[in-house]
Amino acid sequence: MNYLAILPALLIAVAPAVAPAQTPAAPAPAAKVTSYTVEETDIGTLLDDPAAKAVIDKHMPGFSSNPQVDMARSMTLKIVQQYSPDTLTDQALAAIQADLAKLPRK
Repeated sequence: MNYLAILPALLIAVAPAVAPAQTPAAPAPAAKVTSYTVEETDIGTLLDDPAAKAVIDKHMPGFSSNPQVDMARSMTLKIVQQYSPDTLTDQALAAIQADLAKLPRK
């Protein structure tokens, strides 16, 4: 038997059973964040906005002028909380968040 002769017929018979490649659905657009958050906004962004920096200075005097703050610019306040839980308590973050929510994001 010539197996090469039946190969095209076999491919045609199997082809309908193979599902066509599916194009993945486009991801849903991310919700536009209209204010800063302690969970998602990095410290550098907060410090670069004078109004947000004032909120941080109000709740954590000396934080923005600390020589080591540059090391934390890419972190969020929520992440920094794990390194300073006595200073950045849940209550402190909630108070900061309440004030940040009043500011328009730039």
